[in-house]
Amino acid sequence: MIDGSMQDFPLTLDRFLDHAAKWHPDVAVVTAGEGGEVARVGYAALRDRALGVSSVLARLGVRTGDRVATLAWNSAAHVEAWYGVMGMGAVCHTLNPRLTADQLAAMVRQSEARVLIVSADLLPLARAVAEAAPTNAHVLTIDGDEGTPLEPLIAAASRDAVWGDVPETAPCGLCFTSGTTGAPKGVTYTHRSSFLHTLRLLQVDTMAISAADTVLAVVPMFHANAWGLPFAAPAAGATLVLPGRKTDGASLAKLIASESVTVAVGVPTVWLGLVEHLDATGGELPSLKRIIVGGAPLPPALMERIEARLGVEVQTSWGMTELSPSGTVARFGDPDRSAAHSGKPAIGVDLLLTDANGTPLPDQRDGEGHLHVRGAAVVDRYFGQADSACTADGWFTTGDLARIDRAGNLTITGRAKDLIKSGGEWINPAEIEAVVGALPQVSLAAVIGRPDMKWGERPILLVEMREDGVSDTDLLGALKGRVASWWIPDTVVRLDAMPLAPTGKIDKLRLRSEFGTT
Repeated sequence: MIDGSMQDFPLTLDRFLDHAAKWHPDVAVVTAGEGGEVARVGYAALRDRALGVSSVLARLGVRTGDRVATLAWNSAAHVEAWYGVMGMGAVCHTLNPRLTADQLAAMVRQSEARVLIVSADLLPLARAVAEAAPTNAHVLTIDGDEGTPLEPLIAAASRDAVWGDVPETAPCGLCFTSGTTGAPKGVTYTHRSSFLHTLRLLQVDTMAISAADTVLAVVPMFHANAWGLPFAAPAAGATLVLPGRKTDGASLAKLIASESVTVAVGVPTVWLGLVEHLDATGGELPSLKRIIVGGAPLPPALMERIEARLGVEVQTSWGMTELSPSGTVARFGDPDRSAAHSGKPAIGVDLLLTDANGTPLPDQRDGEGHLHVRGAAVVDRYFGQADSACTADGWFTTGDLARIDRAGNLTITGRAKDLIKSGGEWINPAEIEAVVGALPQVSLAAVIGRPDMKWGERPILLVEMREDGVSDTDLLGALKGRVASWWIPDTVVRLDAMPLAPTGKIDKLRLRSEFGTT
C-alpha cells in the first residue's frame, strides 16, 4: 500500500487539561473566597486532583455514560469535578442554583444523575433536590466542610483512573435551557462538539484567548458550560479567574485589580454593576483590555458607558444553549463594532434566514428573517426526545428574528415568540427596547403585550431607571419617528428592579405573568 494515514486521536475533553498540565503546569486557576481571599491551584495540580475525583466517583459506582450532577458556583473545585466526571466518560449535568428545588429535581429525574456535587453553601437546596430525585444516591460537597466533603476523599483516592477511553462522539455534558420563553429542554453535548467549539473560541476573530491572558469567567459554569471558558483557558494556557458566589461590582473590581485580569466575560447586567460601583467609589482597572458580553441585548448607552469608564473594548456575541453556546462573536478591534450587531460566525457555524414558512430569503443580506443555524456544535435532538430538533434539511430553528448586514454581521432583532400582534399587524418589542434602552437615564427596558379588547394586544413599556426626572411622555417621545406611531406603547411601568432570569436575561415570563394581563 502506498497511501498513508493519520493517527487516531479522539477529540475528548481530557486532552485540554492534559495539555495544560504538561505545558503550562504552574499557570493558575484562581478562586475568590467568601471573605475576599483567593485560592490558587496550577493546572498540573488541578489535573491530579481531577483524577482523584474520577477515582472517587468510580468507587461510588459511576460508570461510562452515567450522569453526575453539579450544583455549584464558579470555582477551581467545580472545574476539577467537571474534568473528573467527563474524563472518565461520565456526563456532567450542570444545575442552576438560582432555580427552585422542584425545578432542579425535575431535571435530575430526567437525567437520572446518580451523584450530586454541590457547593457547601447550597447543601440545603441539594438535599431537597436529592430527596425529590430518587436516583440521586450520593451528595458530595466542595468549597466547604458541610455534609460529605469531597476533599478528603480526593486526598485518599488513587490516581489510576483512565481518561478519554470513550469515542469522541460520546456525551460529556448536559445542560437545560433557561426556560425564559418556554419549558426547559435538555441539551446533550459530546466530547467532539465541545472540543470543536473550543477551537472556535480560540480563533483570533472570536474570543482570541491566549497564554498571555488572564480570563475572568463571570458567566456561570451552569450556564452553557460558562460559554466554554473552562475548556478554552487550559487549552490556551491562560490563567482562569473564578469569582465564586460573589459577582457584585465591588467584588469583581477587587478581583480584576488584584489578579490583573485582561479579559472578562459575562452578561451585560454584571458590567453595569461594575461600572456603577466604580462611579460611586472611584478607582481604575488598567489591566482590563476586553469585555465579552452575551446572553442578553446590550443597550448602546451601556456599551458606551462601559468602554468610556473602563477604557476597554466590548465584544458583543450571540449564542444559545443549543449552540454549545457560541454562535457569533464581534471581532476585537473591529472599527465598525456596535451594540446592535453580534459579529460573524466562525468556521463551523452557518446561518440561514427564512420567511415565516421556512423558505430561505432570496437575499440573505439586509432583510429580516427567522434565524436558523447548523454546525458541529449545534443540537440535533434534545435529551430524552426521539425526534430531531432540526428541519428536514438539517437546520436548527433558533426562534430569533435577525438581520445579516452586507459585511456578514448578525443582528438579533427580536424573538418570534415575543412579537405582539396588534390590529392584525406585528410589533417587534426589541426595536422599541433598543430605542428606550439607549437613553442615558434608562438602565433596562422591556416591552410585552397586554390583551386589548379592540386591538387584540397592545404593548406596554417596563423600565428600570438609572436617573429620575424623566417623564413617561419623554420616554415615549423618544420613539417618535423611530418606530411606527401605532407601535408606541400605551403604558409605562416603572420598576425598582427589572426581574432577571437565572441566566441574567430579563425575565419576560415573569413580566407577562405580573403585568401582561388586564
